[in-house]
Amino acid sequence: MALLRSYVGGHWHTPTAEGAPLHDAVTGEEIARISSAGIDMAAALDHGRRTGGPALRELTFHQRAALLKTLALHLTEHKDELYALSARTGATQRDSLIDVDGGIGVLFAYSGKGRREMPNAKVYVEGAVEPLGKGGTFLGRHILTPLHGVAVQINAFNFPVWGPLEKFAPAFVAGVPSLIKPASQTAYLTARLVELIVESGILPEGSVQLVCGSAGDLLDHLTPQDLVAFTGSASTAQRLRTHEAVVRHAVRFNAEADSLNCSILGPDARPGTPEFDLYVKQLVTEMTAKAGQKCTAIRRALVPAELIDDVAAATAERLAKVVIGNPANPDVRMGALAGLEQREEVRRSLKALTAAGQVVFGDPERVEVVDADPERGAFLSPVLLRADPDRAEPHEVEAFGPVATLLPYDSAEHAVELAARGHGSLVGSVVTGDAEFAASVVLGVAPWHGRVLVLDTEDARESTGHGSPLPPLVHGGPGRAGGGEEMGGIRAVLHHMQRTAVQASPKVLAAITGQWAAGAPRREDVHPFRKTLAELRVGDAVVAGPREVTQADIDHFAEFTGDTFYAHTDPAAAAANPLFGGIVAHGYLVVSFAAGLFVSPEPGPVLANYGLENLRFVTPVYPGDALTVTLTCKQITPRENADYGEVRWDAEVTKQDGTIAAQYDVLTLVAKA
Repeated sequence: MALLRSYVGGHWHTPTAEGAPLHDAVTGEEIARISSAGIDMAAALDHGRRTGGPALRELTFHQRAALLKTLALHLTEHKDELYALSARTGATQRDSLIDVDGGIGVLFAYSGKGRREMPNAKVYVEGAVEPLGKGGTFLGRHILTPLHGVAVQINAFNFPVWGPLEKFAPAFVAGVPSLIKPASQTAYLTARLVELIVESGILPEGSVQLVCGSAGDLLDHLTPQDLVAFTGSASTAQRLRTHEAVVRHAVRFNAEADSLNCSILGPDARPGTPEFDLYVKQLVTEMTAKAGQKCTAIRRALVPAELIDDVAAATAERLAKVVIGNPANPDVRMGALAGLEQREEVRRSLKALTAAGQVVFGDPERVEVVDADPERGAFLSPVLLRADPDRAEPHEVEAFGPVATLLPYDSAEHAVELAARGHGSLVGSVVTGDAEFAASVVLGVAPWHGRVLVLDTEDARESTGHGSPLPPLVHGGPGRAGGGEEMGGIRAVLHHMQRTAVQASPKVLAAITGQWAAGAPRREDVHPFRKTLAELRVGDAVVAGPREVTQADIDHFAEFTGDTFYAHTDPAAAAANPLFGGIVAHGYLVVSFAAGLFVSPEPGPVLANYGLENLRFVTPVYPGDALTVTLTCKQITPRENADYGEVRWDAEVTKQDGTIAAQYDVLTLVAKA
């Protein structure tokens, strides 16, 4: 029988021990053995730090993001192979789409966000410049740089593709190498995923390593620069979080753990309404997708007391139509659990839950399956229960399978109180057409939830559902859910970086950040619009003006644009305005005059002006005022695989007495050569 290999230290490692058997969840057949025997965990971490980290830090955020896209395209070409292995975990084709396509989708998402929302640089600058002295010679700003360690990623069995990739993607964009440690039950799928990544040759060596089997003494060798991201049970998360090395070195630890997620049906959603049908459909989907083995699945269905019989009947009717069996059969809608041990674990949890209520649908001990042996395969019937909401068990016991419990509530406040009894959840949902009820419940449950979905007829068509974490939004939750956050867009990238407050002079701060700051040197030689991206430097500037603003200019602008706001056209009304005391120029007239002053009109490297940001009109401009503009190159961002880049300019418009009339950033696209 094949032994799963690990990838550490730049080579494939075959275990030196026989290993534990891994079984096909559908047939019970032994398909591989797993062991980490013989792996030098300290050497693996050292390889990531010494080889992977330096190679990644040589690249910019954009370059790393571009590699993610290339990798995503490569994995897309091998999806069918991953689907075939995914079926052996008990997953249906739809389940595999969630796991495989979802994981690849995270790579695409972080590739796009890395290029759109981060600079093409090696340092990330956060927030505005903070003046620390009255004279403008002492400034402060925050920068973020990649940690010089390894992101140790310990994953759960239920998402052997999505789980590793949603952790790997933000770490890679940040410039931190990953060591992936999959859960044993489905490690054969993660192992093939990593084989595809390594065989592609797309990523720098040391960017990713794989340990199949026990983690052994891996955590003993952590340093203050390393990180740990864990997905699994709350009890294991607690044990890892309090590991001596994690505590001693204050290792960044992120956990995504058990979660007794709830879904709340609004009182308005009575039988026959679209929201009632949406609720029942969503509940059944969350019970049966991945055979209920999702950390985001609905465990507690909170329903108005007067509607609980209707919901129970409608849900049972829909569950009765779910075909269970071999995922290879196109009629099958729910496959097996990940293994026989997992099935027994769910049955043990069900015994505790049934003590607190009654079974509405399903039999934990018997199930009819298609094209499979119900005993050799890890099959289990969906089980819907109904319980007293005041019993502790539904709020404390999670059956990690196709199980949900109906709980009645009698008011919005009661529903919020019941939701909070889960002591922290990854996700909750509210299904209602009543916006006021939704607002009341969402604000009530928010402190206990990492994410809340409000489902109604308006968003149902586009909604990705209760159980689908998305790359732009945080995945995590307080309390029992682990107290951590994954994804959430660039937040996850920054989690892998150190935020440092830098205090310096404007000149030094500009050199560190790569961004011009007020007070830093300017160069006024060749007009900066005549320079290519390769020739342009931060601090290149042009000063132009003055130009007088006349009453005729203001009148013409008002007539030409149709902007006849009284402050520009009615002397008496303008004089009564406490902010102006008389006719003032349009703010956009000031911006237009400034553009006319700093522009270099001849064809050249500047290809387009594509935006203004942070525009503020600071002091009014009156007829007779004279405007001068200072335009300074603030930031240069080359675009990968393009013959142009983005230049951000600091624009400051002043009046004849030196007061500032307007401040803003101008964005242009400039040819590289």
